[in-house]
Amino acid sequence: MTYVAWINPNTDEATTAMMAAIARRTLRPEDGHDVRGVTVAAGPPMLVDEEALGVAAGHVLDAADRLLAGTGRDRVAAFVVSAFGDPGVEDLRARTSVPVVGIAEAALREAGADGRRFGIATTTPGLAAAIDARVARLGRSARYTGLRLTAGDPRRLAATPAEMTERLAEAVDRCVREDGAEAVVIGGGPLGEAAEALRHRFPVPVIGPVPAAAREVRRLLT
Repeated sequence: MTYVAWINPNTDEATTAMMAAIARRTLRPEDGHDVRGVTVAAGPPMLVDEEALGVAAGHVLDAADRLLAGTGRDRVAAFVVSAFGDPGVEDLRARTSVPVVGIAEAALREAGADGRRFGIATTTPGLAAAIDARVARLGRSARYTGLRLTAGDPRRLAATPAEMTERLAEAVDRCVREDGAEAVVIGGGPLGEAAEALRHRFPVPVIGPVPAAAREVRRLLT
């Protein structure tokens, strides 16, 4: 049997389960897709700055190496790195022939489809520069309207999901009204449920990176 290894680069098991559950709404078991959430063995429960993001890349590679070295009957059909900075994606591609998808690259590709101008709404000011750099590295800067951040500590918002969703809604609204975004990406895998809640609240597409990555995997495995 083959499976999609959905790697959570932080150590929060509940976040892993949530992201895998969202992915299964697109990569459905009845269609032959087996999504397995994988939590890295070390690191913080939430990536909120560039130092943590950089360290997470090594933990992602360690997790992937363990799966690739497995001796059971199951094998990995694809990897998804489910943090918005895509930590370790390029290095992982260099060590395996199976598809590797980063949730940021998948979401940005989808957001910028058909030449749309897109913005990003997220909760982590400590990752703002890394997010902008990722947009540039993926060649998406020309259509990028910028990043809008929620107010308050991202860890506190993560502990109050209803408030986090509303603060993200305000950030999405600013992307659309003030920046002219024609699509908005919710910048973070752990923001997955908030992204789902906001999908139909705006006149433009609000793109969750977890389902965007799942759609990319489905395309690659078809």
